[in-house]
Amino acid sequence: MGLKWLAGCFAVTLMAGGVMATEQAPIKAKAEEKAQVLEEKAADKVSAAPAPKSEAITPTEVQAVDPAGSAPLDDPITCLARSIYWEAKGRDTPEMQAVANVVMNRLGHDGFPGTVCEVVKQGSETKSCQFSWWCDGKADQVKEDAEYTLAKAIAGKALNRQLPDRTHGALYFHDRNVHPSWAREYRKTAEVGKFLFYKPVGGDAR
Repeated sequence: MGLKWLAGCFAVTLMAGGVMATEQAPIKAKAEEKAQVLEEKAADKVSAAPAPKSEAITPTEVQAVDPAGSAPLDDPITCLARSIYWEAKGRDTPEMQAVANVVMNRLGHDGFPGTVCEVVKQGSETKSCQFSWWCDGKADQVKEDAEYTLAKAIAGKALNRQLPDRTHGALYFHDRNVHPSWAREYRKTAEVGKFLFYKPVGGDAR
């Protein structure tokens, strides 16, 4: 009797999960469509003003994308959220926001790609990734749900242009516990928590 009851509960749980996924599908699709439009505008430097309400991704929409933190990295929200998560999970919110700032600052800038996913994955073809987590050979599936929920919320605000730029235009950053040689060639723009942020003196990426 006990096994039958457990089996029944499991079946109900699976059915409920399927219903929820079906209900979330149009919300997810709408979020990804909005994110692509916002990404294109950010890459073209159309406006620095916050996105109009009709264009902005809502909190509900952004959380409907990649809920388990295991989807392929092929849309702006997932790529940005996963980068924020892996670069700054466990850090304070300002540090997570600053990582998002760097990705968005790079988007469309001379020397960097025109999509969020391409920015995050840049250098992977030569194993010289700009964001180390993408080339570290480890699984990229999320492990801490609460941290990832926050990362997605920050990603949504970044795409909506609702985040202040804590980095003052930085295109590069590193943990203060490391001392990369390239940092001497750039101008430091900000310190946020344990991260130091930089941009080229002449403004051009290298």
